[in-house]
Amino acid sequence: MRDNAKGGALTEVTFYILLSLYTPKHGYAVMRFIEDATGGRLSLGAGTLYGALNSLQEKGWIEPCKDNGGRRKEYVTTVQGKEIAKKELARLNELVGIAREIIGDAV
Repeated sequence: MRDNAKGGALTEVTFYILLSLYTPKHGYAVMRFIEDATGGRLSLGAGTLYGALNSLQEKGWIEPCKDNGGRRKEYVTTVQGKEIAKKELARLNELVGIAREIIGDAV
């Protein structure tokens, strides 16, 4: 993944995954969240999603939930992952603010 935790931009998919996992979800629920949140603009395949989940888990941004009692493995955003998401939100807000100064609220 091309995400840069040191102030660079997250990929759109990574940001959506971190947001979706503020509450515990299994992989299929993450895929549905992203598809619903983007009106179908983003649709992840299982291989792409599980590769991303593994990468985010290696970075310490998400973790599997402790015994969830079900067959499906659920994940949740860690404290570190939430900090990364907050930094990305701040970066996006700055970007939108600058764009509004230049373009206006035409959209």
